[in-house]
Amino acid sequence: MAEFRVAAIFSNHMVLQRGKNVKIFGEGEDGRTVVVEFRGQRAEAVVYGGRWCAILSPMAASVKRAAGESPDDSYGDGFAGSTMTVSCCGKTYTFTDVVVGEVWLAGGQSNMEFELQNCRGGREFLENDKDPGVRFYYTQKNAYKDEHFYEAERNSSWSTYDKERAKCWSAVGYFFAKRLSAELGFPVGVIGCNWGGTSASCWMDQDTLLRDVELSSYVEDYEAAIAGKSEQEQIAEYRAYEIYDAEWNERAALCYAEDPAMSWDEVQRRCGVNQWPGPMGCINPFRPAGLYECMLQRVMPYTLRGFIYYQGESDDHKPKMYERLLRELIAKWREDWDDVNLPFLMVQLPMHRYAADPDYKHWCLIREAQMRVFETVKNTGIAITLDLGEFNEIHPKEKEAVGERLAFQAMWLVYGLCTKKRAFGPVFKDVVQCGGELLVSFDCAEDGFEIRTNGVPGITAAGDSNVFCSGEGGCASPLVLSAGFEIAGADKKFVPAEAVKDAGQKNVLWLSAEGVDKPVYARYCWTNFGEVNYFGKNGLPMAPFRTSRRDEETEPETVQDKGTEIRQVMEL
Repeated sequence: MAEFRVAAIFSNHMVLQRGKNVKIFGEGEDGRTVVVEFRGQRAEAVVYGGRWCAILSPMAASVKRAAGESPDDSYGDGFAGSTMTVSCCGKTYTFTDVVVGEVWLAGGQSNMEFELQNCRGGREFLENDKDPGVRFYYTQKNAYKDEHFYEAERNSSWSTYDKERAKCWSAVGYFFAKRLSAELGFPVGVIGCNWGGTSASCWMDQDTLLRDVELSSYVEDYEAAIAGKSEQEQIAEYRAYEIYDAEWNERAALCYAEDPAMSWDEVQRRCGVNQWPGPMGCINPFRPAGLYECMLQRVMPYTLRGFIYYQGESDDHKPKMYERLLRELIAKWREDWDDVNLPFLMVQLPMHRYAADPDYKHWCLIREAQMRVFETVKNTGIAITLDLGEFNEIHPKEKEAVGERLAFQAMWLVYGLCTKKRAFGPVFKDVVQCGGELLVSFDCAEDGFEIRTNGVPGITAAGDSNVFCSGEGGCASPLVLSAGFEIAGADKKFVPAEAVKDAGQKNVLWLSAEGVDKPVYARYCWTNFGEVNYFGKNGLPMAPFRTSRRDEETEPETVQDKGTEIRQVMEL
């Protein structure tokens, strides 16, 4: 007999989505009736196939408690909560301090996972933020369904804000929700569903991957890796790796304590080869579809407003597949939540390159894929974060700006609280060849451009021309590399370009370069890491771009450095 249960994501302090039918679901014995009571509503559901789902009608958001009102039903964010009961066959679950507001799922890998306590200014935020109106549910990180899996899941719950509970929350998710709560006046709940170092293929079902002849390679690679191994052998192999990895990390920590700048090769020489991500198998969290089954499915179809998503770093070994991979992920998540219009807000990858690596330009292709998905898939948003990256560090510490930019995407796309122009810096629109120059126009740049130098000494902006010049001797020698623009003729050989504002149109730049008499192609910040100089008047960076996908003289190099993949793991 199946035991009556409510799904683990329903707990005290939870946030329910306002203005939509709200699904309450769980497990039970077939034929039994489940009754849900909340805010004067009574909803019933019959268990079928071991599952049940009751639906509450749309509700208004919870409001702040009035001054002097009893705080007994409030837990630090000032919103008045209510009690929900879920009953079946004499057993009743009672959930207290349940509020109604906005609910977003925060998906992706380590930069979404990155904890509030570790981000820039995080400790200060934790000490000083009061009643931010944010609640958080962290989907338990367990990649294999054993007895420990179900026990840990039963112990998971929603939490309200205080400096101890919030320190391990997603920094990006927190700042996103904090800004939305301030703008909307409602509580905002974040469902953390992320894991460092993961490919998008980890967050999709196997059938979706296999339907596509190219994406099926993710599954085929996995099946080749486990060929001939029983499940018990796979588990034993991975457990042995976990012991080795823990010991390796202890040795590596001593190396970095001795010399924080120690090279990756030297660390491995001293500590042995780093074996991350470990042997592939049924227990490895980086296997395709694994976290879809062990994390995402465990919270679906909890009623949401939408998704925020920060990922792509771990798919840079197959950058030309990423657009298709991301499209399929969005479609699958919307299908699973039974809402083809659910907003999906993504973070475009910032600048990044390890000091030991050449510029493979594969992150350029990931950024381009993310932008093309935004441009062609309905109800998507994209936060441009090109300027927020750090050299030789895949986990930039500036997360408040990332969360804020995602919030502006939501305020524009979902809530209608700001214009598209406020949510974006300049975005490439069109290019026209005019003699020996290219005339490039931009959306969201009606007020013109702002030039920044990222604090690099000896560089200034040259008056109204917006051409970068050396700090000595005026503008006799433009430092065109600083601007990030390049152009090429039909030979596809790119050279640094000079960018000059148009006197009559604020959203236009003229690009030219000595030796390129008939330019055909242009691109901006087409590099894994470089200085970001062009911004809109609202302070948001120009989105990277190239004017044609046919501009490649050769295919981009393939990433060979295993260390690049290894260093994408973040120890929390």
